[in-house]
Amino acid sequence: MKKVSFLALVMLSFGAIAQQDNTMKIAKLKYHGGGDWYANKTALPNLAKFCNETLGTSLAPSEDAVDVGSPEIFLYPYVYMTGHGNVLFSDPEATNLREYLISGGFLHIDDNYGLDQFVRLEMKKVFPELEFIELPFSHPIYHQKYQFAEGLPKIHEHDGKAPMGYGLIYEGRLVCFYSYECDLGNGWEDQTIYNDPETVRQKALQMGANIIAYCFTSF
Repeated sequence: MKKVSFLALVMLSFGAIAQQDNTMKIAKLKYHGGGDWYANKTALPNLAKFCNETLGTSLAPSEDAVDVGSPEIFLYPYVYMTGHGNVLFSDPEATNLREYLISGGFLHIDDNYGLDQFVRLEMKKVFPELEFIELPFSHPIYHQKYQFAEGLPKIHEHDGKAPMGYGLIYEGRLVCFYSYECDLGNGWEDQTIYNDPETVRQKALQMGANIIAYCFTSF
């Protein structure tokens, strides 16, 4: 109960800040273990710009980074996690992330190829009682402003596997969405970084907009 009250107070404070400059912030998760949590540097700013243009949101254009163990994580309704390598959550960090998620926060894990084996183990520290489940293509996250009847779009090819969207569901609410074998965040990057066709980038940004829309309306 104390954590929920804390979240409510923080969100009220954040709401006052957001009203002053008419923006809301999203953030990238900073974690330990040696993995490159800082990857995809242009992804979130581009996603924010796209959402502002297509969804009418007022997301701040800058990329914030928030430590997994910091109380400041409660300031962000959507937190994005990516990388290629090792992830390590301490027990206090896992507890903090759990409290953030069960109190209304939303985590989007985006495997940038190489994250999977590590992040699954660490999320077990956060929710030992839960398993990642593959979300059906009928899930609302695929049917917000944009329709993805076959689930996640494939942005970059690695192992010839189909993209898959997994979720952690706590008391009936999707608290963590995990995009795997997709490289969604790479599709949000500046076009000059990967030289992806614009049609591919648009699919990535549209799916990202769906995730943001779902996150903001699924409390």
